[in-house]
Amino acid sequence: MAVNLSMPVLVVDDYTTMIRIIRNLLRQLGFEHVDDATDGSAALAKMRERQYGLVISDWNMEPMTGYDLLQTVRADETLAETPFIMITAESKTDNVLAAKRAGVSNYIVKPFNAQTLKSKIDAVFAEQKEPTPA
Repeated sequence: MAVNLSMPVLVVDDYTTMIRIIRNLLRQLGFEHVDDATDGSAALAKMRERQYGLVISDWNMEPMTGYDLLQTVRADETLAETPFIMITAESKTDNVLAAKRAGVSNYIVKPFNAQTLKSKIDAVFAEQKEPTPA
């Protein structure tokens, strides 16, 4: 399945500079609609108002972490199918495994560039199978 560049993307990070960096990278990749939230609960509120084609969230945030957000999204049947990429500064195996168990679509360790982001996004949408012709 090709990546739909017109789908809305939600970037979640408590560090506004990081939001700006990710937003710029997404624009470089051709994404037209990028929203942001500064914590998990704000992101959840936005996700309940608008259907996003992709969520890119930092792991370490207060009061609701990206991991908590991921778990909440996966437990909500109206949001559960939303592709979700987790970003973290820590490459701890435990975190990667926990995120995988919680249903993360992909995982990026900081620092990263546009090419890394593109390859992770492409991988997420490559896994979403095209309907097979009858």
